Amino acid sequence: MDLKIKNKVALITGGDSGIGLETAKLLLSEGVKVILSDKDQSDLDEVIKELKKETNTENLYGMAADLLDNDAVVAMAEKVKKDFGGIDILVNAAGARGAAGDFLTLSDEDWMETIQIDLMGAVRIARAFIPQMQGKNWGRIIMISSENAMQPYEEESPYNACKAAIINFAKCLSRIYGKENILTNTVSPAFIETPMTNAMMEDLAEEKGVSEKEAVDWFLKNKRPHLEVQRRGQPEEVAAVIAFLCSDQASFVNGSNYRVDAGAVESAFG
Repeated sequence: MDLKIKNKVALITGGDSGIGLETAKLLLSEGVKVILSDKDQSDLDEVIKELKKETNTENLYGMAADLLDNDAVVAMAEKVKKDFGGIDILVNAAGARGAAGDFLTLSDEDWMETIQIDLMGAVRIARAFIPQMQGKNWGRIIMISSENAMQPYEEESPYNACKAAIINFAKCLSRIYGKENILTNTVSPAFIETPMTNAMMEDLAEEKGVSEKEAVDWFLKNKRPHLEVQRRGQPEEVAAVIAFLCSDQASFVNGSNYRVDAGAVESAFG
């Protein structure tokens, strides 16, 4: 499908692995100039080197910035404006599970760490880059939320709350900027095979004294019983939905949340 976004400029945070990286591949295949961002420049450089070999493209760039640091985010926005004339597409895939465990054991510091990464990171990146889209009267913003936003899990209360907030935040942006042809939507995956869930499964396997495969099987049966295809999702399956929402084909989609969860969320209306 021609997404009609050739030569657009996209910034993808959390872009050096998982969903962000697979989204970059799809956008590159559509002729988009892609800027990958993450905390560590050396990691980005390595990923970009390999991805350029794989995709045979020169439309790929890397800029490191810590989304916990507003000054760093603003500096990145200024450099993007100078080097590329601003972005058209923003995909915020950066995030972390954060502190997890019994609610009563989680401190203010645990909560604030997760909020700073998963919610305020999204706030900072949107605040810095929306003006660039306003200058073009065209933009696409996709925020990555989670199944946890609709169906919270008891051991992940900070993450649940932040991901629910992301959907509300995106809806707010959609109402403010939709009239300027800047469309904002969220995508909510469930149990995708990413570094974050890999770490979860490694911890679970160690806790139960089983293999990682056995840990995955246990998790599917006991924690995600409504994930009807009975397997982990793949990053490219989420990236396909994100790429559509980045496109000119999605010109009437604004303020929506797309669940990519194989039925993991039990409710029809979550």
